[in-house]
Amino acid sequence: MADLMKFVKDEFVTRKDLPEFGAGDTITVFYEISEGEKTRTQFFKGVVIQRRGSGNTETFTIRKMSGAIGVERIFPVNLPALQKIEINKKGAVRRARIFYFRQLTGKKAKIRDKRR
Repeated sequence: MADLMKFVKDEFVTRKDLPEFGAGDTITVFYEISEGEKTRTQFFKGVVIQRRGSGNTETFTIRKMSGAIGVERIFPVNLPALQKIEINKKGAVRRARIFYFRQLTGKKAKIRDKRR
């Protein structure tokens, strides 16, 4: 039964063209917004706080600073409006979920680059 569930999830997952990214990476997400009959592309650039779930229910959270206010947005990986994801910087963090990043300000909030 578990194999059948895994098979169905793998078949209905539509997104396989996304780059590999994780917590601490700075990415730009381009997604479509429809306002009435018009559609436009908007982007959201920030640091990945976490990735959670698997298969159809996988999501990732991005945090950015808008002025002095922190803004977080949760994107489902299989969102049909999601056009593309660009990785701007790979970050070196020791955790899979960096919720401590919310309390950091100034130079402490800087994530160092991952050595390649």
